Amino acid sequence: MSKQAKNFVFIMADEHNSKALGCYGHPVVKTPNLDLLANNGTLFRNAYTNSPVCVPSRASFATGKYIHETGNWDNASPYDGSQKGWGHRLQESGHLVTSIGKLHYTNTTDPTGFDEQISPMHTLNGQGDVFGSIREPSLPVRNQSRDLALEIGPGETQYTKYDKEIRDKSCDWIREMADEKSGKTWFLFISFISPHYPLIVPEEFYEMYPLDQIELPKKRKNKIDHPWWDAFEKCFTFDEHFENDEKRKIAIASYYGLCSFVDDNIGKILAAIDESGIREETRIMYVGDHGDNLGARNLWGKATMYEESVSIPMIVSGEGFPKDSTIDTPVSLVDCYPTIIESMGEELNEEDNDRPGDSLFSVANNSTDMSRTIFSEYHAAGSISASFMIRKNKYKYIHYVGYKPELYDMENDPEEFLDISERQDSQKILEEYEKILRDILDPEKADESAKKYQRELIEAYGGREYLLKRGGINTTPAPGGEAKFT
Repeated sequence: MSKQAKNFVFIMADEHNSKALGCYGHPVVKTPNLDLLANNGTLFRNAYTNSPVCVPSRASFATGKYIHETGNWDNASPYDGSQKGWGHRLQESGHLVTSIGKLHYTNTTDPTGFDEQISPMHTLNGQGDVFGSIREPSLPVRNQSRDLALEIGPGETQYTKYDKEIRDKSCDWIREMADEKSGKTWFLFISFISPHYPLIVPEEFYEMYPLDQIELPKKRKNKIDHPWWDAFEKCFTFDEHFENDEKRKIAIASYYGLCSFVDDNIGKILAAIDESGIREETRIMYVGDHGDNLGARNLWGKATMYEESVSIPMIVSGEGFPKDSTIDTPVSLVDCYPTIIESMGEELNEEDNDRPGDSLFSVANNSTDMSRTIFSEYHAAGSISASFMIRKNKYKYIHYVGYKPELYDMENDPEEFLDISERQDSQKILEEYEKILRDILDPEKADESAKKYQRELIEAYGGREYLLKRGGINTTPAPGGEAKFT
């Protein structure tokens, strides 16, 4: 046994910008329960998704592999369990593995590594957002972008109601398992939708953020001259649909309220763990699947390699993770695979060790290593070609297939205001980081593989013109809800 086996409550939120938590230093956002979890455990300051969009991110998380390895390219290529993940490993080792809430896989029947799925949410019709697969010969306008700007403020949505259901069922499940006292360790995956848009939040949480306390998001310091970005911003037109800055502030206040709403739900789950008397025998982890640009640089939603979108919160509490500890070593979602296996008391086998991740147990208990390479990739809606990120030492390198890269000095420019890629003294750095990227994959080959899959999928669904006429889904409906095509 590699680590002492413990029960594991793993909590994921959807689209949680890592800057929007008190424990990550936000001056306004109130997340007292997650702050307390961080005080009682380890916070990873530089944590990243391996793809800044829902379905690929979750497939990478499930398998501990990069998405060019799994082929879950976009929100229309969901995980079906054909490549085994940590859930399968735990099942094979005799552990109980349960999910409650959003999975965004194909369906409830595919063998995705869970003994039971409670109130699961999966991709629409087992496929998802096929409209988002349209990338050639040009990108369509995502008309549903306007809904993000229009659906803001206090209220209830199918998502907030669903999150409350997830919360209540999670608390009930924990209490029931504590009462059973079977002596068998279990893994519970709890997955909320908030703070994913629509940016509508229960009124008590909206009122926590008066508009005079809300700062407008940062702008680009210089207009960017880049064909990749020109196409992206003509596809995702979120910002142009806000009537004025007050509406932008309402949207941001609503997002902050959703972060506090998630935190409140998590607080009730933590209380259920404590009341059941199982805190000492349970490890608890909180992550986001990706972030949200939240208006920075006039961008909303995810899909970019900027920190607001690609970085995630990551907190672990329990035996083996130092209390009130902050770790600067860069980590990513693929590191969850070996962490989960070890946390449940199992040895990592040869196949496990072939995956790119490292156990967070070792990361948390070793000295800072900023030389660790973190990799992320994006092949989905809004991108005319694949984008890739390499985060290592003080630099972030963003590679756009067929277009010029970006380079940021994250130590001296953490807000990514200044792209230094065209400076003469950056050329050797660009060469070094492109080599790191190409040691991981062939970016052109991966770009073509994704596009080939998407071309075939589009044809199978009636072709480009049919899909353009039908429109795309705004958001995946919660269980019992209906999809809206725009």
